[in-house]
Amino acid sequence: MRKKKPPAHENHERWLVSYADFITLLFAFFVVMYASSQADKGRAKAVSEAEEKALEDGKMPTIAAILGGTVDDKGKGNDAMKGPAIKAKEPDKKPPEKKPPEKKLDDLMPPMKVLTLDLKNEIDKGKLQISLEPRGLVISLKEAAFFGSGDDAIRTSSYPIIAKLATVIGKLNNPLRLEGHTDSIPINTARFHSNWELSAARSIAMLELLSTKFRVDRQRMAIVGYADTTPVDTNDTEEGRARNRRVDIVLVSPAGMRAEPEQAVTVHPPAAATGAPPTGKVPNNPAPATKDTQKGATGHA
Repeated sequence: MRKKKPPAHENHERWLVSYADFITLLFAFFVVMYASSQADKGRAKAVSEAEEKALEDGKMPTIAAILGGTVDDKGKGNDAMKGPAIKAKEPDKKPPEKKPPEKKLDDLMPPMKVLTLDLKNEIDKGKLQISLEPRGLVISLKEAAFFGSGDDAIRTSSYPIIAKLATVIGKLNNPLRLEGHTDSIPINTARFHSNWELSAARSIAMLELLSTKFRVDRQRMAIVGYADTTPVDTNDTEEGRARNRRVDIVLVSPAGMRAEPEQAVTVHPPAAATGAPPTGKVPNNPAPATKDTQKGATGHA
């Protein structure tokens, strides 16, 4: 009778195999995590900056140099940069636009110096003020020295001052703008119903004086009435209101002329068949209007 084999001894250490495998996998996981966290941050930053610069310049292959590769003249990368090469489109480089030379205020500096020296006493007494601004040479004539209170008549005692101004103005070609200003106290007289009328009337009076007595060309001049809208001082005190009551003579600079309307061009009608001068000038003794022309003239206001 065969002897029965005793049962095999149960191995209670088999769990060590599974445990060793688990530890090995866990170690590999932590190695991968550690390697990922220790990436080259410097190179990543360089790549980021290269991408940003490439997008701004329109040159995408710049990234290849940061990654360690090169790009040849045909736009093909080497082994360090796999995949199709990106051909950068060079931005259209337009030549810088040449701006026309800006005429500065240098032309107005000599007349300003002349007026400042010739009218030094009047400037010191506060009768007028001279300043150079972007819009031109501004000569402010104070009301107390040139006008009566609430009146547009120019004082005859101020004619010598205006004569010196006219002498310098006559040597220049700059357009003139005559600007009337008042203080904020409303005026309502039989002659002037508002500050607007007073400021405009004083500008017109200065234009008439310059053109008739001092022979300044009317075509150079324009008048503006600002009333109390552009004060140079406060209207809360008598001294401030006195500075605001003025007429400014402005020798307009080229920059200031940009805000001015262009002068109208006079268009003469074609010469009539009756022998009118070809230049469009009206003869001294024009022929009387016919019935047809009289009828047509009454058709429009």
